[in-house]
Amino acid sequence: MESKQRILVTSALPYANGPIHLGHLAGAYLPADIFVRYHRLKGSDVIYICGSDEHGVPIMLRARAEGVSPQDIVDRYHELNKKSFAAFGMSFDFYGRTSSPVHHRTSQDFFRRLNEKNIFIVKKEKQLYDPEAKIFLADRFVRGTCPKCGYEDAYGDQCEKCGSSLSPADLIDPRSAITNAEPVMKETVHWYLPLARFQKKLEKWINEHQDWKPNVLGQIKSWFADGLKDRAVTRDLPWGVSIPEDIAREHGIDASGKVLYVWFDAPIGYISATIEWAEEKGDPDLWKAYWQDQSTRLIHFIGKDNIVFHCIIFPAMLMEHGDYVLPENVPANEFLNLEGNKLSTSRNYAVWLDDYLQKFEPDSLRYVLAGNLPETRDADFSWKDFQARHNNELADILGNFVNRTVTFAHKYFSGKVPPLGELDEMDRQLVEKIKTYPSRLGELIEKYQFKNYIREFMDLARFANKYFNDKEPWKTRKENPQACATTINLCLQTAKTLSIVAEPVLPFTARRIWKMLNVENSQTWDDATKLTLDDGAEIQPAEILFTKIEDDVIQKEIERLQQAGAPNEQKAVEKKETEMERISFDDFKKVELRVATILEAKKVEKADKLLQLQIDLGEEKRQIVAGIAQHYSPEELVGKRIIVVANLEPAKIRGVESNGMLLAASDSEGNLTLLTVDNEIANGSKIS
Repeated sequence: MESKQRILVTSALPYANGPIHLGHLAGAYLPADIFVRYHRLKGSDVIYICGSDEHGVPIMLRARAEGVSPQDIVDRYHELNKKSFAAFGMSFDFYGRTSSPVHHRTSQDFFRRLNEKNIFIVKKEKQLYDPEAKIFLADRFVRGTCPKCGYEDAYGDQCEKCGSSLSPADLIDPRSAITNAEPVMKETVHWYLPLARFQKKLEKWINEHQDWKPNVLGQIKSWFADGLKDRAVTRDLPWGVSIPEDIAREHGIDASGKVLYVWFDAPIGYISATIEWAEEKGDPDLWKAYWQDQSTRLIHFIGKDNIVFHCIIFPAMLMEHGDYVLPENVPANEFLNLEGNKLSTSRNYAVWLDDYLQKFEPDSLRYVLAGNLPETRDADFSWKDFQARHNNELADILGNFVNRTVTFAHKYFSGKVPPLGELDEMDRQLVEKIKTYPSRLGELIEKYQFKNYIREFMDLARFANKYFNDKEPWKTRKENPQACATTINLCLQTAKTLSIVAEPVLPFTARRIWKMLNVENSQTWDDATKLTLDDGAEIQPAEILFTKIEDDVIQKEIERLQQAGAPNEQKAVEKKETEMERISFDDFKKVELRVATILEAKKVEKADKLLQLQIDLGEEKRQIVAGIAQHYSPEELVGKRIIVVANLEPAKIRGVESNGMLLAASDSEGNLTLLTVDNEIANGSKIS
């Protein structure tokens, strides 16, 4: 008998300093839940771990702004987010807290183990200090201008605009995020993780995972190219996991003033939450099977801003500790924009989950987000698209098929599954799809291609509707009752199949269909491939699965966002349209546009606007120079799939040969956006 796969799935721990919004869901949570639900239906031994990250500096900033304690903040948002996640259908096996005693103890034990193995470097150094607040400034307490992209409100550890990792000393014109005062330098002591020492080991490990997403590998390789640097794992803060007192005493330091860096203790939260889960199950050692048995598949679902921590820093910590499995995959998603603009929580330019759930069904959002996930590039959510996909796909295709099938069975077959007779060619086509589609959909989920899973799932529902229409049971019930019975039998069987393969993304809808069909909630993925509804089995009356959303309801949501004001809102410019120079069709046909992937990117020396790119054109690699340095950092370009003019004459730009030109669009204010393509298209494909 084949043993079950043991899979440990985690989603990035959300900061407990605010509510969950759509960007969070599309990045780290919905994809993981779809993956986990699929594996539960497959019978895998899978657990899904998450929880609140309660030690981040953003929490202290929120507490200071509201005049309350950090504990008040984390208590409030932990409960709010846990409730919202549950209402959205997130199926965590355990949702923990990094403020729990178990987490503090686990993190300190982990730190102690690395210290005992002499992994850390202890450094006396000068650090930025706020003379007004009388506190050392952790990275996120320092803001300033990013030296790489010029963004004026970058944090001391990372620029949220270009994604570059920073240290406070890198910032131009640094300032305290607490008092806005100019920081001064003051001596302190910190423990460092010497990442440079581990780079070769990490590179060897990453090279064994070339099947990871190109956007993930691109960012990792960019870090390696720059050379890994020592990373402090302690901070001077009054809030967090205190370093062990005995270790502090070794260096003559008061442990009460030192805490673990949040990005050291937060991923350990996956381990501590699993320990708490095992304790709840009544088997305190059960967690070890998931974290210390090398046959376990560990998979981290995150957003792209967390790639370095989950693919370099945390794996380095696990390697040096020595007792833990390493991640099999880290399928990071890019960012989700909103109505064409970046989300801005400070300006309330966001769709908050708790607010959404008061107005709409969770499955509608799960479906629309899953069909538009930022899997390899940024994606955009719009309320009009949400309405269209809810109405045209969920209501008109899936909901309509299930409703008309169950209604017909009740009206003409006494609410029972009619007998299955002899099959004709059209019937056999449907049966073949029932047998084969679940395997195809499962493979897409296994490959983290959730958008394709959604598309093919809805294609099956479309085929089912076409089958119903083409078989014309309203005619055959009189002309050929046996054929009519077979049609409705197969439609009911298809509704069951659809409900099972939809469960990972539409869990609430799946259970409503199971209730109509009188089948148990313990359906399996294998059941989706079989005609398991018995002839004569009773079914329940039909119910409307999806009610259409009216225009005025959606317009209110659009207007709310407009009132909030988009962070990058474009001003209308009245401008007389200029006459464009026209070219002949024959001239246009000479231009050869092809798909390419950016493999490497770096700045051209002594040229502020130019980047030197190495691209993959399928059958060949090329170098091009592009004037996009003021709009994109080299790190965020690696892995992007672009369109290039492939038959342009080579040219030298600032002494660097350029063999092609990429396509981009710019608006009236000079903002530039690369034209990109979906990941499924092969490099070298011709645009026509």
